[in-house]
Amino acid sequence: MKYRELGNTGIEVSSICLGSMNWGSQNSESEGHIQLDMAVDSGINFIDTAEMYPIPPVEKTYGRTEEIIGTWLANRQDRDKLIIATKIAPPGKNRPWIRGTDNKLDKKNIRQAVDDSLRRLQTDYIDLYQVHWPERFTNYFGQLNYTHNPAKDGTPIEESLEALDEIVKSGKVKHIGVSNETPWGISEYLRVSREKSLPRIVSIQNPYNLLNRTFEIGLSEMAIRDKVGLLAYSPLGFGMLTGKYLNGQNPEGARLTDNPSYKRYMNENGIKMTDAYVTLARKHGLDPAQMCLAFILTKQFVTSVIISASKPEQLKIDIGSVDLELSEEVLKEIESLHFQQPNPCP
Repeated sequence: MKYRELGNTGIEVSSICLGSMNWGSQNSESEGHIQLDMAVDSGINFIDTAEMYPIPPVEKTYGRTEEIIGTWLANRQDRDKLIIATKIAPPGKNRPWIRGTDNKLDKKNIRQAVDDSLRRLQTDYIDLYQVHWPERFTNYFGQLNYTHNPAKDGTPIEESLEALDEIVKSGKVKHIGVSNETPWGISEYLRVSREKSLPRIVSIQNPYNLLNRTFEIGLSEMAIRDKVGLLAYSPLGFGMLTGKYLNGQNPEGARLTDNPSYKRYMNENGIKMTDAYVTLARKHGLDPAQMCLAFILTKQFVTSVIISASKPEQLKIDIGSVDLELSEEVLKEIESLHFQQPNPCP
């Protein structure tokens, strides 16, 4: 395994991070524990979850993924060697089960969310606590064409940072980060932190894969210069880039088979470019998933790639990408395909 610094914290996290959003829906508790053991045995020390998991979010399973990690953590003696990251869910559509109808990124809700996550995780502290998406109305989860609407700004970032400052000082959280953020959001978090002496974000968790490289446009330079490294999620585009959905296939038990509403990466251009990238990988004798993950790991702005698998054999393949070095020829061909059809699935 290889390791990279988390922001400017001095903490070394594995360049592969184990994601968990299937546990409690696609995967059982015992299967989640098997994946955790496999990951740690391979050198992974970085585990990512969220209070909203598993996906798709429903009231019945809310918080179940954190509980599964918690029962695993309770039986280990190496908590101090693990970096546990989770996320607070801001207001969202039709989710009254998450702190009722008054859920905001304010002190009251952040205090409750942290305490609830600590209880489910069965730990005294969270290493990285992230805001899952902005409370304000902006572009995330594939939305484009930003429309300015100050009436939907919600809780000011300064107020949220003050609440996060409180939980950092209490020892419940070590470091903070954001997710699904924009360049303006990153700039504002950094500005308020600097001017008000409040905690500084150390990471940003956004989608990044061969079908969606929009992070490179406005955020990559900020990630490097400001040491707010990317934790790349959906590195395989919900599994699209493995090639398993090509030619109209719907494998039994696969994520997009079980959750057909998650079609972000299955538009016409996405399918066309997936075919091209899978063909490129096979031409060079590479596993398509490993090629895609290894490409992400070449990027200086990336701190860690968050992988998520439903089966142990998939997890083994994904972890193996850390040892794959792509040739200059492969990298040039990837860029050539990218410029033919940039970001087909933003």
